[in-house]
Amino acid sequence: MRIASISKSLTMVALAKLWEAGKLDLDIPVQHYVPEFPEKEYEGEKVSVTTRLLISHLSGIRHYEKDMKKVKEEKAYKALKMMKETMESDQEKELKEKGGKSNEKNDFAKAKIEQDNEAKGRNSKPVKKKNDFEQGELYLREKFENSIESLRLFKNDPLFFKPGSQFLYSTFGYSLLAAIVERASGYKYLDYMQKIFHDLDMLTTVQEENEPVIYNRARFYVYNKKRRLVNTPYVDNSYKWAGGGFLSTVGDLIKFGNAMLYGYQVGLFKNSDENLLPGYLKPETMVMIWTPVPNTEMSWDKEGKYAMAWGVVEKKQTYGSCRKQRHYASHTGGAVGASSVLLILPEELDAESINNKVPPRGIVVSIICNMQSVGLNSTALKIALEFDKDRSDIP
Repeated sequence: MRIASISKSLTMVALAKLWEAGKLDLDIPVQHYVPEFPEKEYEGEKVSVTTRLLISHLSGIRHYEKDMKKVKEEKAYKALKMMKETMESDQEKELKEKGGKSNEKNDFAKAKIEQDNEAKGRNSKPVKKKNDFEQGELYLREKFENSIESLRLFKNDPLFFKPGSQFLYSTFGYSLLAAIVERASGYKYLDYMQKIFHDLDMLTTVQEENEPVIYNRARFYVYNKKRRLVNTPYVDNSYKWAGGGFLSTVGDLIKFGNAMLYGYQVGLFKNSDENLLPGYLKPETMVMIWTPVPNTEMSWDKEGKYAMAWGVVEKKQTYGSCRKQRHYASHTGGAVGASSVLLILPEELDAESINNKVPPRGIVVSIICNMQSVGLNSTALKIALEFDKDRSDIP
């Protein structure tokens, strides 16, 4: 099935391998590798787009929405909404802390907050978000021969903000990253990725092409206006293989998740009696990849931040015997006729028992469905936490 934006996490492995080998500098302008991408200005000032900024969606390169004004309005509306929610929760906390007052007064105050919010809602014009599936470029039918050719879709468009200052999720940014992989590695992007899939034993993961017969390829569906299932329109995803164009299976994604988790944890098991093999990526590389980046957002879980081609929620517990937030990494995907998630919940390891165990330790959950616009991250997290409850019984 189409794994959509989980493709970004796969591309990150290629970038990480090149970085580990000293063939890729994450912090120099992308023109060093891809001179075909023009140098950029923002508000008359020359600015630099780097590989690191592209990976975490901080480059200012657009997503499917071309109208800069609409994107800025939507971001302002979102910021205002978040500020309002914070103020409301602060007001509710205040009411709870004033425990001596009657419930009647508390109820009155709550009603007043709701009334104020309603009035604000009536007086302000909501910004209607145009989702990805209303954008024409998502339905491109043109075949692009290589990564450099696909740059023409967006390379001459202005940046939406100064690189590094804001977050804007951008699949096109990953099309540019594919071109960087090609130039840094000396291989075609797809050839380099196939080598990685072979190393990871992901034998059913391939780029989506329409002409070849791909064994067991799924059909893709969407609900029409009458809420009936229909086939999705024909699309060609060759312009965005790096950001959303691979086909895979749940089994392959579980292998991938295990390899990432192993690499993340293997450095902790140095004193183990087991003769452990190295991870596909070094532990310090995995720590870098799963470290949340400032100024980013994790749209599928507001508790987290975007890291390097993964969304990451950090471990947190503010009060004893109260809500506990577990550390996990995940990426979701949405494509024409497809929804997906890959979620990794590392086991909480303690120094005493660590040497009696062998990595990877944790739960990996993958869900792929051939239906459009299905939110899967919260389901995957519930499944992971449910399995995690029983880990004490697993040797």
